[in-house]
Formats: sequence, C-alpha cells, structure tokens
Amino acid sequence: MTLRPAPPAHSHVRVAAAQYGERTNRRPRSPGMTTSHDRPATPAARYADDHAADYDRWFAKPSVTAATVDTLMKLAGEGRVLELGVGTGRVALPLARRGFDVHGVEASAAMAARLRAKPGGEGVQITLGDFAEVPVEGMFSLILVVGGTLFELASREDLQSCLTAAADHLEPAGVLVLDAHLPEALAVAAASGVPEVVSETDEHLILCHRRIDPSTATYQSHYLVHEADRTHHLRVRFHYASPGELDLMAERAGLQLRTRLGSWAEGPFTRDSTYHVSVYERR
Repeated sequence: MTLRPAPPAHSHVRVAAAQYGERTNRRPRSPGMTTSHDRPATPAARYADDHAADYDRWFAKPSVTAATVDTLMKLAGEGRVLELGVGTGRVALPLARRGFDVHGVEASAAMAARLRAKPGGEGVQITLGDFAEVPVEGMFSLILVVGGTLFELASREDLQSCLTAAADHLEPAGVLVLDAHLPEALAVAAASGVPEVVSETDEHLILCHRRIDPSTATYQSHYLVHEADRTHHLRVRFHYASPGELDLMAERAGLQLRTRLGSWAEGPFTRDSTYHVSVYERR
C-alpha cells in the first residue's frame, strides 16, 4: 500500500498498502484478484485510492527500482514471491517479467486495479486486504515489503503481527526483505528545515518535509506536488524503528538477521548510511 526519495522510494503514496479509507474489502474484483476477510477500514486509505492514478507519474524511481529488483532476484530462491503492499506493481511486475511466480497483498483496490491494467499485470495474483495479517495461503521463498511501506502500518502491534505472520509463510530457506529510513537520519533532515526534492521534471516539482514526533515514534511526511499550475498537499504518517528494534521484533517472530545493506545497490551498512535494507531468515 507505497512518496519518497531513494531508497525508500518511499512508497510514499504507497500508503496504499495499509489504508482503506471508508472502504471495506467487500468490493467487485477482477480475475486473479481475491479478497481477504473483512476488517474495519483504517482512515487513511482514501489517500491511496485518490492518488492511485498519479502515483507512477509522480513517484516512479527507475534507477532505484532497477537496483531493488536486481538485489531481490539474488535472494528470491526457487519458490513463490510475495510482496506486501504491492501498490501499482513497481517491483512486482519486473520480478514477474523475469519469470517469478509473484503474489501481492494490497489494501487499495484502486492501486491494485492500476497494477492489473498494466502489461503483465494479469500474471500477478493480488489479494485485497490488510498486509499486517499477511492474508494469503501457502509458503514463499521471498517475502518483501519495500519502499518504507512496512512503517505505514497503523501501530507497533500491527508491525509485530506482520513480521510474525510473514515468518509463518516463509519456506525453511526463505527470506523476508524490508527497507527503512534510519531514525537518526530522519531527525537530522527534519531539523535542517530544508525540504527534500523528491522529483523534478519539466511537468512537476515534488518537495517533501518531515515532522518527527518522538513521543509516538512516528513521523509525518508532507508532500507538495506542483503540477499544471496546481499544488497538491499530501500527508502520510509513518512509524519508525531503529534497526535494533526491528531485530528484536524479528526475533519474537522467529526470525534472525542474515545481512543488512546500506542501499539497494548493495553498498555496505555504515555510520554514514541514511537507510537500510535488512534480510531476515528463519531461526
């Protein structure tokens, strides 16, 4: 369900993944699309539905996507692949084109419909539902939640639930892969007061300013999108957790850290890193 700069090309709008708005999951669906059991909607999903048509144009990151897909291919193994918060298929479709059996969970029917309408979209099995529950059947050799999407979940309890459920769907040699901003880097960027240029073309300019609330371990990303002489103000709320906190949650879920990278280009994780790519395996 994901607005951001590189790495986390922050599925940003991919806030789609954990948010239904006023919808429930009772909704007509296309072939190849299933619906998980009903659960009360969370209020922010309307954001994903409202901006599904703009997501690719505003937030596509071809170079980041290419590096992400290349790294994931090396980790995928021979089994099925599951993306949580699959959005419009930024990562899922390139993996499917490379021959992987790709499944996705998405809360926003509008985002899922955009994926389905793309070339090859019919080849990705989509489940409409809350990815905190990982509402799918069977086992996977690779489960991924990228673009910072994991932290769009509504609470720490949902985050723990997601990791635990994902672990239950991992094959014995499978891996769970996620990426996230580092809290320290977020704090430095927020304190500078300088907005980040997320995207700039002849047609649009997208700026991002983040506000951090340490009392709730959350941050709110404010995106200003100027296009066609109009400015849109988008807000997305994320939780944050340090790599050490994630490792503890993963341990409670029956997982352990295999490796941690400093970028999707497989650079090392160092004191200068601003985000991380973490790979977990079953203990």
